[in-house]
Amino acid sequence: MTSVPIRPVSDTTTRQALSLAGVFQAAALVDELARNGQCDERAWETLIKATLDTNPPSFEAIYGGHHNHLRLGIDTVSAVMDRRQVSPVVMRYGFSLVMLMSKLKKNPDMLDALGTGLTRIQGQAEHFGPTHENVVASLGELYQQTLSTFRYRIVVQGDPGLLQQRMMPERIRCALLAGVRFALLWEQQGGRRWKLVFQRSALKKSLLQLD
Repeated sequence: MTSVPIRPVSDTTTRQALSLAGVFQAAALVDELARNGQCDERAWETLIKATLDTNPPSFEAIYGGHHNHLRLGIDTVSAVMDRRQVSPVVMRYGFSLVMLMSKLKKNPDMLDALGTGLTRIQGQAEHFGPTHENVVASLGELYQQTLSTFRYRIVVQGDPGLLQQRMMPERIRCALLAGVRFALLWEQQGGRRWKLVFQRSALKKSLLQLD
């Protein structure tokens, strides 16, 4: 991912909107991978780096300093808020990631396990690079050992042949883990599920102001 000037974000609603964009970027990538076997590389790299960076120096650093790294998610959330045509599958993934995050928040042992696992995988990423398949496999395994053990699970729909391809399950789980990471960020910025209904206009306005 190329270096770009950091665009500071001070407005709380905009931070919530960008965090939500991360959630829906993950949802959109899960759908792309499951149906096409490929996805937007910049969007993918942004999610991986955000998942690995558990102690970012700033809010903006989480997604690489410029909101265009979340462009896929921004466009998806904007369509949801504007009630335009959005894949019902992508919408389901997005809202399911928020639900999964809420369950994770109530399980401190699992939060600790995720933190320990991510610290270990950070060492791998420093050695191989963040998007190396060894790192992706480890992130996918971490999701499988933690979040996928909840009774509430996200069922991914797609091409059965693609879903069985080498590394595809790991990539999808990795994207889901990133979605939960951004859902946690959204909650940390004051995001709540009821705000998706009652503050839809404010969120939409914040997204429209991002050029």
